[in-house]
Amino acid sequence: MTHTDVRTFVVIGAGSWGTALALLLANNGHRVRLWGRERAHLTTLSRQGCNARYLPGIPFPENLHAVVELETAVRGADAVLIAVPSEGFRECVQQLRAHLAVDARILWATKGLEAGSQKLLHQVLAEELPRSVYAIISGPTFAKEVALQLPTAVTVAAPDLEFAQQVALWLCNPMFRAYTSTDVTGVEVGGAVKNIMAIAAGIADGLGFGANTRAALITRGLAEIQRLGVALGGSAETFMGLTGLGDLVLTCTDNQSRNRRLGLAIAAGRAIDQAVADLGQVAEGYPTAREVYTLARHVGIEMPIVEQVYQVLYHQREPKVAVYALLGRALRSEQ
Repeated sequence: MTHTDVRTFVVIGAGSWGTALALLLANNGHRVRLWGRERAHLTTLSRQGCNARYLPGIPFPENLHAVVELETAVRGADAVLIAVPSEGFRECVQQLRAHLAVDARILWATKGLEAGSQKLLHQVLAEELPRSVYAIISGPTFAKEVALQLPTAVTVAAPDLEFAQQVALWLCNPMFRAYTSTDVTGVEVGGAVKNIMAIAAGIADGLGFGANTRAALITRGLAEIQRLGVALGGSAETFMGLTGLGDLVLTCTDNQSRNRRLGLAIAAGRAIDQAVADLGQVAEGYPTAREVYTLARHVGIEMPIVEQVYQVLYHQREPKVAVYALLGRALRSEQ
């Protein structure tokens, strides 16, 4: 990277994922300001020079600073990268709106739907900042591995392919590769719904149903994700890529996944509220299950795995009953 390529970024969200992305950009030579809602947390980050709560032992480079005041963090930034839970996405954009130009460049790495409206996040952004230039960053990523600079690949999707390519250049280094797409809807659906499937995989594994069951859940889960994504205007091919199959496999098979761990806890008999609280961070699949279940019914799409996860999470269906309900469905063509 040459000096002229250096940009100033503000990353909104000082949890594990926001911090990992801030580290990525800073290690690429950019100037990065990290902001979050908890002033005390930001003060601690600044004092300790690392995010000991979420990514202990990974020091901040000199060009990464935690900033307490949002206005200060945003001032003069070339782009804003949002990494907050989906439930806080609209409020976050509304907060930013007072400090940004109408055509601001907005990136986000949040995976989910808006609670209550079932809107994809690009639709939320279009309502709040209709003239902004935007891109979504998504793919099979665990924050800790990105922060440790282990090899990772993601997709950057934007309506404007040229902007997606620019964002990819900002992110890329020898350990981090970004592919580009214009299928924002497909990328968003893949990133959101895979978290529900990870809860299902955690439940099945926690019940001891084995590798055969997990493989079946992943395969049929991908079919459900693709079915919904295409119905909403996404491209079928997107779901064969990093933000579909790639993210689904990662989240369903590795215990770094909060959603998979939530499923394991449920299978072990933990109450939902307690299992969620024990995670210490947001498991997006929990609120997303309700939104996707509602959305699928609205658009007339069959999503039997999503339906059973929703019943377990919100209507106390026994996990074993949910699995047997899936196996007992009427026979049909795989297609």
